[in-house]
Amino acid sequence: MFFQQSSNPAGGGTSNAEAMKSMGFDHLIHNFDPLGWIVFIVLVVMSFSSWYFIIANAIRNGMVRSRADRVINGFWSNGSTQDAIRELEAQPKGEPFSKIALDAASAVAHHQQAAAGGGRLAESLSRSEFIDRALRQAVARESLRLEGGLTLLATVGSSAPFIGLLGTVWGIYHALIKISASGNASMEAVAGPVGEALIMTAFGLFTAIPAVLAYNFFNRSNRLTYAQFDEFAHDLHDFFATGARVEQK
Repeated sequence: MFFQQSSNPAGGGTSNAEAMKSMGFDHLIHNFDPLGWIVFIVLVVMSFSSWYFIIANAIRNGMVRSRADRVINGFWSNGSTQDAIRELEAQPKGEPFSKIALDAASAVAHHQQAAAGGGRLAESLSRSEFIDRALRQAVARESLRLEGGLTLLATVGSSAPFIGLLGTVWGIYHALIKISASGNASMEAVAGPVGEALIMTAFGLFTAIPAVLAYNFFNRSNRLTYAQFDEFAHDLHDFFATGARVEQK
């Protein structure tokens, strides 16, 4: 009698251990229903998309920040405007500070041609106003390029936890239906389905957390770059409108 009673806890422990083994990701994949697959695929796409933009933005922002001072100082240290423009034209295509300066130089040349030809452009807009307009458009364009992917990161960060929660709620709902139909509420019957459902919430959080952190980091980094854009644009406006750079005290 003693040995028979002691074997039941052991058997229960073995049954519980086997039940816990069924709570893995592999078991989850093999028991997906259509909605479960949709939730899983959406989270996978979100995760890969967010990591793509995280890596792409990190590389792009790093290159912009590393070249910013060199491009700006190189422009002001050149002996002539033509030499500075040639150096700007040699910069990589994605370098924003050189594009802002080139747009300002192009606006000056266009306004001079209009004034020399007696066009109405020179009458309607002064040289300073025309340069200011070109600089505003250039800064807005380059700022918009820096924001590429941030909307997706914000969307993933805000929606992925809820998508994962949808998978969890749906999984628990189906688990309860199966338990009710079978009449078996043992640990072996409950642990697998409930554990699988909870994995979806964890997957949603793992997808969302990097996106939220990256979104906040890139927002902060972009604000610093925007400030450099504005400062450089003001100096360019003064230089091309007056012929001399106004030094800040």
